[in-house]
Amino acid sequence: MQTRSLRGSFAVLSAGAAVAVGSLVAAPVASSSAAPSTAPAPAPAICPVGKGVTVIVDFGSTTTKSCAPGDPTSGLTALKGAGFTYAFVARFPGMVCRINGKPTPAQDACVVAPPSTKYWSYWTAVRGGTWTYATVGAGTDNPKPGTVRGWAYGAGKPPAVAVPK
Repeated sequence: MQTRSLRGSFAVLSAGAAVAVGSLVAAPVASSSAAPSTAPAPAPAICPVGKGVTVIVDFGSTTTKSCAPGDPTSGLTALKGAGFTYAFVARFPGMVCRINGKPTPAQDACVVAPPSTKYWSYWTAVRGGTWTYATVGAGTDNPKPGTVRGWAYGAGKPPAVAVPK
């Protein structure tokens, strides 16, 4: 068994999994003649300036940031391109009811529009700017590369994190 120094931001544990190493200095790595993994690297949390659309999803208890590479054609394609899943309200196609399984089916069956205190609000911003409540739906919005799109679950408040610079 060899020991390798890990002095980067992440140490790959398995295909697609990573952990922040912080003060971790070394870890044992088994020697192997197997071919290197071809799993794609995880998307960066924030897109490089001018490349892709940064998507921030505030679940209420946690906030996740990810990059939708390229030039997504809508806020929904940016959401999906950043690695999130979503579902619509059955009686209001186009209205997002669920992102990454929140709220759960037990909390909201996603048949009718949710109450004004428990829905996914959609926000837009330019890098370094402030959140603005979207004036069009995510299916109609065409975000430009370099911009930021946010989703927040609750009573229509913006994501609880600052817009990245």
